[in-house]
Amino acid sequence: MATLILVRHGRSTANTSGVLAGRLPGIALDGRGAGQAAALPGRLADVPLAAAVTSPLQRCRETLGPLLDARPDLPLHVEERISECDYGDWSGRKLSELNGEPLMEVVQAHASAAAFPGGESMRAMQHRAVEAVREWNVRIEAEHGEDATYLMCSHGDIVKAIVADALGLHLDLFQRLHVDPCSVSAIRYTRVRPFLLRLGDTGDFAGFAPREHPDGRGTAEVGGGAGAP
Repeated sequence: MATLILVRHGRSTANTSGVLAGRLPGIALDGRGAGQAAALPGRLADVPLAAAVTSPLQRCRETLGPLLDARPDLPLHVEERISECDYGDWSGRKLSELNGEPLMEVVQAHASAAAFPGGESMRAMQHRAVEAVREWNVRIEAEHGEDATYLMCSHGDIVKAIVADALGLHLDLFQRLHVDPCSVSAIRYTRVRPFLLRLGDTGDFAGFAPREHPDGRGTAEVGGGAGAP
């Protein structure tokens, strides 16, 4: 079956401000995210792509812009089912605020039981995204052959949920995975099982170094969805 290249969108204005953007409109790439998107065509230069599939949200479309400019013949499809999780009433709130919510502990430790007020459950999020991948695998193989490779550009929690499914991980364990902005993960699907070829590959190890919090404490970059470390 097909090989799937999963790209998380580049760093966005919500990532840098520590906001849980969800499906709010007008969330664009920031300067660094635009640079990450500009580098994506070179990183994927040796990969033949049959198609690109994107979340409908602006930050994903902007991430794929340079790749589509470099490959004008690459078909682009919009797939609603790989859109960001619907965080409902949490959308637009600061992650620092949400960390005090009792539900956040459930999101982190028992994701299969988590449902966002006014939004969707994490089970529903994973189900729709995995169903989309399965259907696209069949379509790509039918149109381009079993050795075809295609790309999906989506969001951190969506990418992690798809990878967890490929690894046979329960959804409650998916928060153990981490994918940076504009990272590349790859899954090769076969008749009997998927194989994870890459996870969160950016080619840049600078992110392993501690980063400074405004109060001087070292911290990782925020903005990986509701499960961001």
